[in-house]
Amino acid sequence: MHTAIEQTDFWSPEFSEEHREDGSILMWQKGALSPYLPTLADYLDKWADATPAQTWIARRKSGGDWEAISYEAARSKAKAIGGALLAMGLGPDRPLLILSENSLEHALLGAACFYTGIPYAPLSPAYSLVSKDHGKLKDIAATLNPGALYADDYTAFAPAFTAIAAEGRAVIARDNPAQGAVSFDDLLSGDPTLAEAARAELRGETVVKYLFTSGSTGAPKAVINTNTMICAMQAMVRDCYRFLEKSPPVVLDWAPWNHTAAGNKVSYLVLTNGGTYYIDDGRPVPGKFDETLGNLREISCTWYFNVPLGWDMLVDALRDDVALAETFFSKLGMMFYAGAGMAQHTWDALRELSVRTTGREVLLATGLGATETAPFALACTDFQEKAGNVGVPSKGLIMKLVPTGGKMELRLKGPTITPGYYGDPAKTAAAFDEEGYYCMGDALRPADPDDFSKGFFFDGRVAENFKLNTGTWVAVGAVRAALVDAMGGLVRDAVIVGENEAQLGALLLLSDKAQAFPEGERIRALTDALVAASKAATGSASRVKRAVILPRAPSFELGEVTEKGSLNQRAMRSNHEDLTARLYAGGADIITI
Repeated sequence: MHTAIEQTDFWSPEFSEEHREDGSILMWQKGALSPYLPTLADYLDKWADATPAQTWIARRKSGGDWEAISYEAARSKAKAIGGALLAMGLGPDRPLLILSENSLEHALLGAACFYTGIPYAPLSPAYSLVSKDHGKLKDIAATLNPGALYADDYTAFAPAFTAIAAEGRAVIARDNPAQGAVSFDDLLSGDPTLAEAARAELRGETVVKYLFTSGSTGAPKAVINTNTMICAMQAMVRDCYRFLEKSPPVVLDWAPWNHTAAGNKVSYLVLTNGGTYYIDDGRPVPGKFDETLGNLREISCTWYFNVPLGWDMLVDALRDDVALAETFFSKLGMMFYAGAGMAQHTWDALRELSVRTTGREVLLATGLGATETAPFALACTDFQEKAGNVGVPSKGLIMKLVPTGGKMELRLKGPTITPGYYGDPAKTAAAFDEEGYYCMGDALRPADPDDFSKGFFFDGRVAENFKLNTGTWVAVGAVRAALVDAMGGLVRDAVIVGENEAQLGALLLLSDKAQAFPEGERIRALTDALVAASKAATGSASRVKRAVILPRAPSFELGEVTEKGSLNQRAMRSNHEDLTARLYAGGADIITI
């Protein structure tokens, strides 16, 4: 039975602070983090014993029904698969690479690995299916030296398999396995006693997985994720979102498991609390979102995540479909967004819809973390009038804010911080300061300079920021978010330029809405929107005075698009120097105000 969520079902943290002479500030929650089980295998055992028939994970079959795997079945299958992988020679130094997207088989392979101490690496399918030269995939294989490769469909991933084939490296597939490949179904006949013996050797420091950074400025880095990191992170999540322990969480999620947000926070939020995870094969893109809506008409979530674009699309559907809204909000403990800034009109609409539908406001919030922080680090649970407050540090973490380039750079220390990057001691050393704090590269500004407990706002990436020729620093992330929001849906994204110039400019990636306009009308609309955005800005470091439309789509191959789908500002600026020069020289296609 679902229990109503109250404000007392979220934390009420108290803090200690230390202000240093060099201007840096330390902040941490008082009290100790609650105890947690040492490994993910312990949580699978816990729920397989306590609620064996409870559905752990489910996905729709082609016929429309849900195919579900219970906790008891998950453990049984994990033992068999784990035994088969061990017999194939996989182990701590011979991990498993998973090339394809979310699936029940992907989930079971992950469980088999964390149950037996075999590290695994879920990779962005783009490395296999979008890349033409498989360059990043080859870099990853060279770094990890995997013992086996998996993809759901052998045929679709055959070029990727070929690109990183090696002696003694097994290939596993669910569909269409070629001669010499191993069928996923064959793994289910593995020896569970091998898995049980390996299970007995697990420790907190045992590596669960390697999650790869986007690699937008070079080869992707393999972020080490241990049991302690993940289990401590979930203890922080439970401390913050206390309603998770009132009833088993129910989640419907489309986000890919090769990202830490879904692969660590969301999926293990379900596992460690004995809940149910429904794989959503829909996406917040045209042609796929109807599938998400169909699932949401059937599944009442207790915790729901989406990116801002997904929330934009969902708002329209919730307004038009009262029954959908009633199902969506009926058991919802909170709404969470990440990946980009949320437009204020979307924020306002979701708050209003929750009150209209349920008579209460459902918390809408975001946070801040990184692959290197497992990812849960900062979280906001106070009801806010405006979007963007990323909250305060979780219990068990120490936050350090360091004056850097006119901003306050965020650094963190605690049990959820990665020990480093596999096979790269130089980049590991560079990621930590002299006191052992992980350097996030993000800047924060307090919501209330006199009371840090009110939370913080993201103030841009330190590495993306630059100075105008006046010496004024530009917080690129904040300027970009404000510009995109103010352009009224005409642009999907923007690259902020103007280093060593007198004024800011932008390279605009148009939305489908703007693309549909006749050219003259499009330029007038963009000009009017840029004027409105300029009037809302507060100074030269936030006011964009000129813009030009990007002549081509951003390139994954050139590092202009990360595997998360976001623009890499530095790579875009570097690869469009000629366009930027023309932007400041002027021309018929340049929009100026």
